[in-house]
Amino acid sequence: MLLEGSCHCGAVRFRAVSHHPYPFNRCYCSICRKTAGGGGYAINLRAETDTLEIEGEDAIAVYHAKIDTEQSPAKRHFCRHCGSALWLWDPRWPDMTHPFASAIDTPLPSPPETTHLMLEAKAPWVEPQLGPNDKQFPQYPDESIADWHERLGLTD
Repeated sequence: MLLEGSCHCGAVRFRAVSHHPYPFNRCYCSICRKTAGGGGYAINLRAETDTLEIEGEDAIAVYHAKIDTEQSPAKRHFCRHCGSALWLWDPRWPDMTHPFASAIDTPLPSPPETTHLMLEAKAPWVEPQLGPNDKQFPQYPDESIADWHERLGLTD
């Protein structure tokens, strides 16, 4: 599926191909919550890095989050004008880019279940919206984005 996304002010537009386009994963960690969250969590997808095309690259800034006292190698890309979170890229997994679902303009398919992760880090005011088949994890799930799509027969 071709994902097309943009920031709020329109200074950045991007596109990338995703074989795993279902927005199934809600992360409640403090990094996602504070840099890209709405509702106390962020949802990111998986796209193929070699398909990423960007317009307005000069408007992009990068943030490296701190995890405890270490700086994360992951690069969180955002618009320097409006602050919209766009995507995350991590050199440890260079073939994957993780666009934030909130930046995607393409209609996304609705997931049959949702994975709620990093729940031990959620803000106290957040009440996860749980569906009947949703999975909950205090930290990371055992299942990858690709494995989740495969298990549910949602790969192209």
